[in-house]
Amino acid sequence: MTPTRRSLLQASLAVPAAAMLPRAAGAAGPFDVGFVYVAPIGDAGWTYQHELGRKALVAALGDSVKTTYVENVPEEGADAERVIRKFATDGNKLIFTTSFGFMNPTEKVAKQFPKVKFAHCTGYKRAPNLSTYSARFYEGRYLTGLIAGRMTKSNVIGYVAAFPIPEVVQGINAVTLAARSVNPNVVTKVVFVSSWFDPGKERAAADTLISQGADVIMHHTDSTAIVQAGEEKGVWSFGYDSDMAKFGPKSHLTSVTMVWDQYYIDKTKAAIAGTWKSDDVWGGIKTGMVKLAPLNAAIPDPVKAEVAAATDKIAAGTLLPFAGPLKDQSGAEKVAAGKSLSDGEILGLNWFVDGVQGKLG
Repeated sequence: MTPTRRSLLQASLAVPAAAMLPRAAGAAGPFDVGFVYVAPIGDAGWTYQHELGRKALVAALGDSVKTTYVENVPEEGADAERVIRKFATDGNKLIFTTSFGFMNPTEKVAKQFPKVKFAHCTGYKRAPNLSTYSARFYEGRYLTGLIAGRMTKSNVIGYVAAFPIPEVVQGINAVTLAARSVNPNVVTKVVFVSSWFDPGKERAAADTLISQGADVIMHHTDSTAIVQAGEEKGVWSFGYDSDMAKFGPKSHLTSVTMVWDQYYIDKTKAAIAGTWKSDDVWGGIKTGMVKLAPLNAAIPDPVKAEVAAATDKIAAGTLLPFAGPLKDQSGAEKVAAGKSLSDGEILGLNWFVDGVQGKLG
């Protein structure tokens, strides 16, 4: 079975939950907005960040909006389509679906409700009433690679990954390129767990990587298992999706976080104003959609300064994480000096850079 962007361990739907504000007196009523979440909200991770975005929308627009969400919606089967359609039939005028596996059901329902606006996260299918949005996750990954390259003593980075798809490969490559730019002896060992959320598998993979010499571990999965493993085993760790510092107060160096707040606010304002249009947004450090969580005090000040300078350069477009010369694992040149991967090539990235120990096939 082909893996989807946010496959879910749990198979049952949670009871729909709603965050609603009272209708303004004498008004026609608030603008109804629905959110479809792939996992339980919890207190960290992918869905948690989208929930923070929904809360930011409510805080920004007040009683002009009414938001409703359903969490723990499986990507596979009929549940996603049923939830999305119910949002449309219930009168929601704008619906955000927040996982890759929701792409096809979102497209299907959007065709059936042309007056309703839809926005799908991490997908590529668009229509007059269907937008797409995602983040340049790899930009944040590059910054963590700089830190990892400076902090490792064993020169081994352990990377727990979900599936060998371009989004994941981007991050692994960005980390490795950055780490080797400051420490050419670094290698990145990768273990794929074939799941977006499986704390048991993630922890087992982390333990394996640590046993193989990794003294820095990171992940492209949704749970906090890797940070917790780092704390227990006494190795450095990085979180992902949201700030995971509280799960590893000593080991957690920082997290790559996604901030959806402004996108949700802007897209909803446009829908209310009648200026909404179908588009594709791919935000990054420059737009504030990708950020690093606060850095661990254990990181030396010169390294913090190095990361701050790289952050500014990425935002300015003068540091391109995938600039050549780049070689793949076999040593073959993939990007010549003076060139850089295009957005299309980054979105389709299906090879590992030199320094990565792991297989895609």
